[in-house]
Amino acid sequence: MQSHEIDYKIIGRDVQLVEVELDPKETVIAEAGAMLYMEDGIGFESKMGDGSNPGAGFFDKLLSAGSRLITGESLFLTHFTNQGYGKKHVAFSAPYPGTIIPVDLRQMGGTIIVQKDAFLCAALGTKITMRFNKKIGSGLFGGEGFILQQLSGDGKAFIHAGGTVIERRLNNEILRVDTGCVVGFEQSIDFDIQQAGNLRSMVFGGEGLFLATLRGTGRVWLQSMPIRKLIHQLSSFGTNSRKEGGGGVLNNIFQ
Repeated sequence: MQSHEIDYKIIGRDVQLVEVELDPKETVIAEAGAMLYMEDGIGFESKMGDGSNPGAGFFDKLLSAGSRLITGESLFLTHFTNQGYGKKHVAFSAPYPGTIIPVDLRQMGGTIIVQKDAFLCAALGTKITMRFNKKIGSGLFGGEGFILQQLSGDGKAFIHAGGTVIERRLNNEILRVDTGCVVGFEQSIDFDIQQAGNLRSMVFGGEGLFLATLRGTGRVWLQSMPIRKLIHQLSSFGTNSRKEGGGGVLNNIFQ
């Protein structure tokens, strides 16, 4: 199925949203709960599946939905369609502060691989499938790198990342990254999880036991503040505040 042609603009800097412009009968699909606002004339419907294969039977749709559950995503995707006259707009925001990355799948050879929670929205016709990392290291220790999502098609898709996004272009190179900081990569890139240094570095280095290894030629997207690190920092802040008598840092500020 050929993807719908959609226009868009990214709004904001540190906490971004994407506003999609739909012509009559055009549709954009999105994660459940991602919609921020929509104009009158846009209808929406939650469906099992991404709609990339209109002829798919119930069993195929159920299988696709089940794979989304394994990745930790919602069972349904929401389809937003311009049912009115003239151009209409619908906007989507990420579930936590960060950056939205627009991707033209046609320019990426039709496919990119992203972390399981990176997908935000895409033009109807984009196929979203689960992809297991086959490397044994990823399966046993990788955590965030074991289950990935594959976005395929010839239209525009939008993925989100925590904090600042860094795009790296590898030319037959190797790049080692914190496992949670990998947002996505082109299918020409080989992805694996490997042990991080010697035993002393693993225990005392503070970089974790394993690192993601990206190898090959192609584009890679990294995030400076994955949600795991953000939650850890907030938890540490809350723990320190309780130790300081409930007010913690705030008490020091207002004294």
